[in-house]
Amino acid sequence: MRKRTLLLAATLTTGLLTALPGTAASAAPARFSDDFNGDGYRDLVTGAPGTTVGGKARAGAVVVHYGSKSGISAARHTVITQNTAGIPGTAEQDDEFGSALASGDLNRDGYADLVVGTPDENAGSGTAVVVWGGRSGLSGAWTVPDPAPSAHDDYGLSLAVGDYTGDGRADLAVGSLGKDVWIFKGGFTKASGAASRFALQTVLEAGVIHGAQGLAAADVNGDQVDDLVISGTDERTYDDGQLVYTGSADAASPLTLQTFVHSGAWRTAAVGDLNKDGYDDVVAATAPGSVSASDGGSVRAYLGSANGLRTSPQATITQNSPGVPGSDEKEDWFGHSLSVGDVNGDGYADVAVGAIYEAVGSVWQAGSVTVLRGSAAGLTGTGAQAFSQDTAGVPGAAEDNDFFGSAVRLSDLNGDGKADLSVGAHGENDSDGAVWSLRGSSSGIGATTGAVSFGPAASGVPATGYPHLGRLMGQ
Repeated sequence: MRKRTLLLAATLTTGLLTALPGTAASAAPARFSDDFNGDGYRDLVTGAPGTTVGGKARAGAVVVHYGSKSGISAARHTVITQNTAGIPGTAEQDDEFGSALASGDLNRDGYADLVVGTPDENAGSGTAVVVWGGRSGLSGAWTVPDPAPSAHDDYGLSLAVGDYTGDGRADLAVGSLGKDVWIFKGGFTKASGAASRFALQTVLEAGVIHGAQGLAAADVNGDQVDDLVISGTDERTYDDGQLVYTGSADAASPLTLQTFVHSGAWRTAAVGDLNKDGYDDVVAATAPGSVSASDGGSVRAYLGSANGLRTSPQATITQNSPGVPGSDEKEDWFGHSLSVGDVNGDGYADVAVGAIYEAVGSVWQAGSVTVLRGSAAGLTGTGAQAFSQDTAGVPGAAEDNDFFGSAVRLSDLNGDGKADLSVGAHGENDSDGAVWSLRGSSSGIGATTGAVSFGPAASGVPATGYPHLGRLMGQ
């Protein structure tokens, strides 16, 4: 089982979940880790953690837009909050439900399930729930218990679904601000949840990685068992990077430390096969100032191999790299958001890169997204494309503080074999937020055909306060 992870974003609904038509699913696991109603199309999850629910500011919501032959539309959606029937808990001020997301078919019923993390629940204790997929969409939930509440804060800060133990069943990894990541083993049922669980201590020789800021599942060594990539900070050196644990079918030691990559990226990593060699690669973004005192951020690619992840970057790309549109400017935050997918169907995974503070002309912090290409050598700037709200065919117009690119997602939402580009802009319309979807094609991402955009109202999210629709999407 490979690449079962999908960290996602969302919007809201109070009351019953919307029932959507779907085809009957078999008992085999879902084909896609993000097809919640089993109709054969990937779905898009977007977070709106600032949403007011039941009068409670920043209670948070998650929106699922269902894929179809024509892609996603505003009409086909489900909104989930802690006031939704069947969802544990109650919407409370500052919970920010949906601040972390993942998905996969945890109970092997043919429908993907959605995992929602709420690290600010209960004044920062945190929680996570699994919302079960089904023919009519998402309904019912199971609370993922915190096995060690005194050992950490912000439980549910990060999530990833993958088969880390090599038994063909999806496992769930849950991170926090502590020094442990909990693995809930596959064999989930709606009645009792996970089959078992164990703790993974984020030990790095003499030190530890403090806080799993991001989690991702990837098969970096090609053994058909998912490995766990943890983004965090080395307590000894304060270096940011990715800690890689190799998965295996060894019951005594299912996850083994392989390496720590000093990428300079603390938030998260995106994964996929950039050079089509059968090994997943890791893409990480470094903060502005990491390459030079005045740079606006960069993206680094680390290639997988039979021996695991290579610790030297194959490429470091900025907006000054050959072929990349625009220019490298201080504090652009090129790499604020990342996603990996094949936009043109050539078999090489490509990378979407959000630059959340990018100026568009004289418009301040409008934001932009660059799509970098994969190749036989790995990540390259050659053939890169850039998009903003001032790009022809992209709905809307660039405005101050839109933050277009606050979230990005590359996934095939219309089933044509080419990943579409979904973009969030959480500052759109005075922090209402909005979501865009641009079509993939044989020539790359196209903005003039099939482009759609919708805000909170069209997605069922109240615009009261500052919903921040599109602040995050899953990988």
